[in-house]
Amino acid sequence: MRTILSLNDNWKFFKAPHPEDTGDEIVTLPHTWNAVDGQDGGNDYHRGTCWYERKLSKPELEAGHRVWLEVKGAAMTAEVYLNGEKLARHEGGYSTFRVDLTDHLKDDNVLAISVDNSDNDTVYPQKADFTFYGGLYRDVNLIVVPAVHFELGYCGTPGIKVTPIVDLEKQSAQVAVEAWVEGDAKQVTFTVAGQIQTAVPAQGRAQAAFTIENVHLWDGVDDPFLYTASAALDSGDEVSARFGCRKFEIDPQKGFLLNGRSYPLRGGSRHQDRQGAGNALTLEHHKEDMAIIRELGANTLRLAHYQHAQEFYDLCDENGIVVWAEIPYITMHMKNGRANTLSQMEELIVQCYNHPSIAVWGLSNEITAASAVNEELLENHRALNDLCHKLDATRPTTMADVFMLEIESPILEIPDVNSYNLYFGWYLGELEQNDEFFDEYHEKYPDRCIGFSEYGADANPQYQSAAPEKGDYTESYQCVYHEHMLAMIEARPWLWATHVWNLFDFAADGRDEGGKNGQNQKGLVTFDRQLKKDAFYLYKAAWNKTEPFVHLCGSRYVDRTEDVTEIKVYSNQSEVSLYVDGRLLASQTGRTVFKFQVPITGEHSIEARSGSCCAVMLVRKVDALNPDYALPGRATVVNWFDQGENDPTCFSVSDKLGEIQAHPQAGPIINQMMAQGAASRGDVATAVKDNPGLVRMMGRMTLLSLLKQSGADAESIQQLNRVLQGIKKS
Repeated sequence: MRTILSLNDNWKFFKAPHPEDTGDEIVTLPHTWNAVDGQDGGNDYHRGTCWYERKLSKPELEAGHRVWLEVKGAAMTAEVYLNGEKLARHEGGYSTFRVDLTDHLKDDNVLAISVDNSDNDTVYPQKADFTFYGGLYRDVNLIVVPAVHFELGYCGTPGIKVTPIVDLEKQSAQVAVEAWVEGDAKQVTFTVAGQIQTAVPAQGRAQAAFTIENVHLWDGVDDPFLYTASAALDSGDEVSARFGCRKFEIDPQKGFLLNGRSYPLRGGSRHQDRQGAGNALTLEHHKEDMAIIRELGANTLRLAHYQHAQEFYDLCDENGIVVWAEIPYITMHMKNGRANTLSQMEELIVQCYNHPSIAVWGLSNEITAASAVNEELLENHRALNDLCHKLDATRPTTMADVFMLEIESPILEIPDVNSYNLYFGWYLGELEQNDEFFDEYHEKYPDRCIGFSEYGADANPQYQSAAPEKGDYTESYQCVYHEHMLAMIEARPWLWATHVWNLFDFAADGRDEGGKNGQNQKGLVTFDRQLKKDAFYLYKAAWNKTEPFVHLCGSRYVDRTEDVTEIKVYSNQSEVSLYVDGRLLASQTGRTVFKFQVPITGEHSIEARSGSCCAVMLVRKVDALNPDYALPGRATVVNWFDQGENDPTCFSVSDKLGEIQAHPQAGPIINQMMAQGAASRGDVATAVKDNPGLVRMMGRMTLLSLLKQSGADAESIQQLNRVLQGIKKS
């Protein structure tokens, strides 16, 4: 019989190079030493080697029994010592690994684990926009098994592998079950859906095949039905795995198909951290996240940018959430890191294979952001792609491509399907460029499957505006941004999956912006999960079909200077009525977004109603802008060049850079201006010039947008606009 003993208690923690150093404290796992300093953006963020140590009594063992240490997550590199003897080293902070302690145990022992999250050039990730927490941040167990037992040593394997293949026409499933055995096993007894078979292991591997008639499908959020497969040995050891019978397909024209029907994947991405806890999450934390995801109505998650906890994959299985799973091969290719990409991918697939929720394996994320597309990079991706297909012939591979990657790049030909991270309308460019990008890609490559793996805009809920604009960090602009993106996505059903970046604000130690240090604020929900931003309810209105509701946007925007203010309502109902001070102002029919123009003179109660659903908020007319609503140092003004006063037959700063550059008179003027700027910007300008993808994207941006982002003052912009207004477009 297999016995699992928790080792989460009574660890001495040493934030020092060696465990004999003083200053230890007693901690309980899960634990990270970056729960605070990795989230506040300060200079005290500790990356290095720390130690965990505890006493370990040898368990009572029957003859031949083995004792394994199981570490479910140690970020990023771990070494295991028993009584001062080094037994193992594991490189990769997000997967389970195990160590056989049996032959090294005494009656009383000291178990020590060093964990290192410092910079290096071999273990991913090393460069990315999120905090690299250190610690034993998941459970640590002892596993006691008889001499003949199921495999424990290979890549953190569950010991059993289940492969269901569904025949939709016959309404049946062929289920192949495999198990690996250590020791002299005479037979393995498999059980699936009430059926029992025995098999004799050959070279440590046993297998059986079952047929499930009238199969109950795992059918996404509507009906995520799970079966259980088990394998047992005469020694008493037993393993089991839940699985689902489903059929995933991805079509370049139809998008994602679940069990033969169109099933557009619409959802978001998730990082495994939260305020105050870092990445040391409990099961209750995971459950709370899933409850929020279900409220949103999402049917897919991109679990970025690494292997997540098995408990969370289990929740995805149980809730019918289709998952993109990936490794932390991100941003920057390291020539010494190839072996680590392969080992992390092997562990991801071996440990997560049985989860029916997982649809694709992600090879990398924005890997060309800081690396050239050369043969070394391509070969690393080919090796990863081949490994995925070798370990799992049932799931396709994908990758998340950075926006400036040319759509003709050979790296796009390696994975089975692709997806792009685009931030037009936030970091650069205009919102419409997202539409243009995907339309161009789909037209040029109609036989390729393309998705939308990241898009988002940062929002601090404190900041509000009646005239929101890109880069102001207002909750108001985040709504404008996502309203456009939702409409863009809904008009393109061939996008096989779309993932908002991000579901939750998360720690990014390198950031200090938007009024908060150490956070990326693109989440639809705050880092502590206590506040759902207005944009959350936009997607809830579009995706949640079971919970009727109305939501008033701008409830945190109380003090307003405008005489007539826009009141926006998000709802999944078809008709919404707005009441001002108890009196009906207007009713509208529509879908998702309802906008009302409301005159204000003093303090008013605003109420939105639809059937039994209602929401109430307060607005107040004031003479001056509330300074708490704007990022300090950022003036909320409407500039002259936003007023549409230009002669449309002549060029202006409102035209796209590429169109201006193509004109024989206007082009030389702009090119000279950019050359002068390049001389002062040095390496940045060179990087732009040498990146044809970025040059192409910039050409689609308005000159005004580029000038604003470069910090040009209003007077300089006005002067350039006067020059361009003297040049006819014809």
